[in-house]
Amino acid sequence: MKLADTAHTTRSWRIHEIAGDFALEDVWALDTPGGPDDFDKLVKQFSSGNFPDGAPLPVRALWALRWKLGGLLGLDERSSGLDARVGSLRDRLPDDLRGTPTGPDEDWLPFTPLYRLDDEFAAEMANRTMHGVLHIAWVEDGQGGYRGQMAVLVKPNGVFGRAYMGFIKPFRYTIIYPALMRMIAREWKTRG
Repeated sequence: MKLADTAHTTRSWRIHEIAGDFALEDVWALDTPGGPDDFDKLVKQFSSGNFPDGAPLPVRALWALRWKLGGLLGLDERSSGLDARVGSLRDRLPDDLRGTPTGPDEDWLPFTPLYRLDDEFAAEMANRTMHGVLHIAWVEDGQGGYRGQMAVLVKPNGVFGRAYMGFIKPFRYTIIYPALMRMIAREWKTRG
């Protein structure tokens, strides 16, 4: 379920110190009910999940089209990514976050993990259109349990980046995110 921005902005997440100049694009409640110690399970699920391969055909088709167009337009070339077009947010990490684990052993591509705490994880990616952060958190659900929360923060790359983000927004909200939320919930229930 999509949440108000305040579900992210009013919490004292460490990401605010690091990516304060990024715009909050989305905040979602994840259907991942659990206990106080289940956050590692959520982080592992994100890194080893079956998205987009296990998503419905329209999502897989959009995803494939995006990567095909990205290849043709050079959106994802190494020269437009982290430590090339933009510096990594790793350079902004306070000393106490530099030594934290960054995630499980699974591959996070296209994201690069930044840090992981007991209730917060952040990873970044950059391409020709934007520099983005995936923020996953573990929050109390108000009913004695916990659940995941996902936020996406972005810094568009100029006019082209802002136009691109505006263009893909309807696809994200009507096709990508609903399928992703259902998949996250389904995988969470399957993994027990």
